[in-house]
Amino acid sequence: MNLHALLAKRAAAGKPVRVGLIGAGKFGSMFLAQALTTPGMHVAAVADLKRDRAAASLARVGWKPEQFAASSLTDALARGTTWLTEDSMAMIAGDGIEVIIDATGSPPAGIAHARAAFRAAKHVVMVNVEADALVGPMLAREAEKAGVVYSLAYGDQPALIAEMVDWARAAGFEVTAAGKGTKYLPVYHASTPETVWGHYGFSASQVASGDFNAQMFNSFLDGTKSAIEMTAVANATGLSAPSDGLLFPPCGVDDLAHALRPKSEGGVLDGNGKVEVISSLERDGRPVFRDLRWGVYVVFEGATQYVRDCFKQYGLVTDSSGRYTAMYKPYHLIGLELGISVLSAALRREATGVATGFRADAVATAKRDLAPGELLDGEGGYTVWGKCLPAERSLSLGALPIGLAHGLKLKRAVKAGTVVGWADVATDGVSSLMDQAIRARREMEETARGVARAAQ
Repeated sequence: MNLHALLAKRAAAGKPVRVGLIGAGKFGSMFLAQALTTPGMHVAAVADLKRDRAAASLARVGWKPEQFAASSLTDALARGTTWLTEDSMAMIAGDGIEVIIDATGSPPAGIAHARAAFRAAKHVVMVNVEADALVGPMLAREAEKAGVVYSLAYGDQPALIAEMVDWARAAGFEVTAAGKGTKYLPVYHASTPETVWGHYGFSASQVASGDFNAQMFNSFLDGTKSAIEMTAVANATGLSAPSDGLLFPPCGVDDLAHALRPKSEGGVLDGNGKVEVISSLERDGRPVFRDLRWGVYVVFEGATQYVRDCFKQYGLVTDSSGRYTAMYKPYHLIGLELGISVLSAALRREATGVATGFRADAVATAKRDLAPGELLDGEGGYTVWGKCLPAERSLSLGALPIGLAHGLKLKRAVKAGTVVGWADVATDGVSSLMDQAIRARREMEETARGVARAAQ
């Protein structure tokens, strides 16, 4: 509650929080828009694979050309301007920046950027939740050893959910479930970039007039993004993944406490303390009343009758027993809120959510019958979607994480609806960046197996 006051002190002292952003897409652009109105925070550099694209993003959100005309990082720091570069590693290695933001969306790139930042003693805010779902527990340990902060990105739903879980626990409540809302129907798991716009109801003219990436939009629709985000939440909070994937129950905000409780109590959960995503559509396609499509929630329990009476007295909506209730936030502001993570890392040395264990995984699952020789095309593509499973089940299946299911060739057939395994794909001949990501993930899996063996 004192971030702004801490930032104001830095601004008054002429020592702004200096930030380096990698990736000037939608999330990055939204952050850049707010950086203009945040005295005490200096975006010293923006790295993007295409410098012109970064310049266009800055101009689109209101930056003047002279504000991003620095010839080098040294020049940017001296004049309080911004350096644009295509060399993210040079930006990370440069002196003067405190916090690195990875907003690339590429797991291999995110891993490489985070590790380079740790070596340079810089904090990392990982907008790239795909990378966090893949090896977040490992990156968190490496950051701790380096003495820096590694953090989920505030404004994105996983960090907001982690915050709500922390609030509930700090207030003494037991958390029953936590998660977010989305638009979901079972048929969406088979959606492809070719069919996605029909499911969203977008016309060809609408798509042609905007900046729409079919594969990215499809990853939100086919369940993959939900699996990735709930994996990050489970690993950060200690909540569990459902035993056989997210259920996506249709549920409005008034029914959270009723639906998201254990089956033994009349709900849909296969136990207590679960992550879950609720649908804004009934299974027949009708809209859910008072849906939470854009928001996040936490369901928690009143341990005593006195507390349950207080729920009623203060207007909380509960289940029929009065035992369970919920809090929710109807919206999230994506990159417009990202500064909270940046400032928390720099000024408090605290993460806005960070993996504390390998508890859940987002695994590649076949959208259709796949044949030997086919190339997997990753998140939101034509071949696989991501399914959120408990980590121990993923390990027992030898499952291929969705974050690595891109550009790998199948060695054998995989039936529709089946989890794709490491044994099903060839991992040779990949790029150096991809090879490093595979090695990191396999190392994390082996560590998890060793921990499990030691506990037996």
